[in-house]
Amino acid sequence: MAKKVGPAGRYGSRYGKRIREMVLKIEKKQRQRHVCPKCKMKKVKRVSTGIYLCKKCGTKFASGAYYPEGA
Repeated sequence: MAKKVGPAGRYGSRYGKRIREMVLKIEKKQRQRHVCPKCKMKKVKRVSTGIYLCKKCGTKFASGAYYPEGA
């Protein structure tokens, strides 16, 4: 029977449960699509640390390191 551990499962039993849960919460939010400030569509993906790109209108902008501020 396999466990459902999500993205933080790569740490195994290391670093403690609380830290892994915090990482899981942040990574789930950063990997989802966000709302574009220009066209208001949910098409923005994180390109790099603090850099985001809208797949619809092509707007590239800087914001928070893990997810756009105000999201």
